[in-house]
Amino acid sequence: MSTVETVRFKLAPGTDAEEFARLDEKVETGYMAKRPGFLSREVTRSEEGEFLVIVHWATPEDADATMRGFFGAPETQDFLAAIDKSTVVSGRYAGLS
Repeated sequence: MSTVETVRFKLAPGTDAEEFARLDEKVETGYMAKRPGFLSREVTRSEEGEFLVIVHWATPEDADATMRGFFGAPETQDFLAAIDKSTVVSGRYAGLS
């Protein structure tokens, strides 16, 4: 069964949105897209500056395996440093079919 993960957050103070877009692209192409079960990823931004990331995985196990390595992966460190960790809210949803 497919899995959808969502993450909402704001940028750390002093982080430039254009620079963050480059960091986000690096995380997607250099880490996420290379992981087993990755299907797609979308990043959006509200007028208030909150980001929403939506990631589609083939299985919940694929999502779990990727997230276990995400916080320690060298490819994700600049991305993580640009996020205000106190604003992070995540969720996981199962596909209906």
